[in-house]
Amino acid sequence: MLRSYLGLGLALLSLNLYGQDRASIYAATIQENELMELLYVYASDYFSGRETGTEGQKIAVDFLKTYYKRQGIAPAEGTTDYFQKMSLNIKGTTINTENVVAIIPGSEKPEEYIIISSHLDHVGTKDGAIYNGADDDGSGTVALMEIAEAFKKAEQEGFGPKRSVVFIHLTGEEKGLLGSKYYSENPLYPIANTVANLNIDMVGRLDPKRENPNPNYVYLIGSDRLSQELHDLSEAVNTKYTQLELDYTFNAEDDPNRFYFRSDHYNFAKKNIPIIFYFNGTHADYHKPTDTADKINYPVLAKRTKLIFHTAWELADREARIQLK
Repeated sequence: MLRSYLGLGLALLSLNLYGQDRASIYAATIQENELMELLYVYASDYFSGRETGTEGQKIAVDFLKTYYKRQGIAPAEGTTDYFQKMSLNIKGTTINTENVVAIIPGSEKPEEYIIISSHLDHVGTKDGAIYNGADDDGSGTVALMEIAEAFKKAEQEGFGPKRSVVFIHLTGEEKGLLGSKYYSENPLYPIANTVANLNIDMVGRLDPKRENPNPNYVYLIGSDRLSQELHDLSEAVNTKYTQLELDYTFNAEDDPNRFYFRSDHYNFAKKNIPIIFYFNGTHADYHKPTDTADKINYPVLAKRTKLIFHTAWELADREARIQLK
């Protein structure tokens, strides 16, 4: 316990106070109403549930590509106009699909990379019902879009990240983490130079099974698995900026839910990249057609998004890259 407190104290001291004020300016651009506007589109019936390889998923990737173009955020190297294309074998059928990948190059250490990810797909349409996937993972998708916009605004005003920040919308998560598996095996940027992965999957709702009624929480999974320094930095950033309750209920290695193995961060962790998985827990609408945009808690979504932005900012701007255990 003492070591944990000492680690938190040292991490707090190491935060760049000048950077803290600067980061807060750009975090403030992450707005509830913008998250809502984006999600009501992304989780609409027009996208037909975004099942991997379907027309609805193609509409989704075009929507994301158009967003990054309008923001002036560059496509990642090695993509075809933001698309990292792949052919996946899913239950004996070849499916053509793509990750959407954009980048803001670092101003001082462009050869080191912070990856922020969410998955763009959901489960599609079943028996005539559209599974809109507003929380899973529309919430993570729009959070990532707003984080990218905040970083771009900082860059435009001369305060871009020192390390490169890569924004990846991953395909095929619902089919077995396939888009992240493909990226980890065919990386657009060197795995050895990838500092950390912050993965966002379901951050727009509250867990009805959680005993603590405080809505200002987020579950963190995996932050201390590969790097104690990442965990301490995460805690320090939250204390300085967002004051959410960081709940580690599902972080235990013997957690029966096995959430650590069930989202895209896992394929990065398998490559020895330190990760944090941000998660709100499951609810009655999980993988049901009732997971709709009107049920999202937008004030809480905005707070969680700001926490992730601040964490990414600190990872990108600190002098030394975080170290593995």
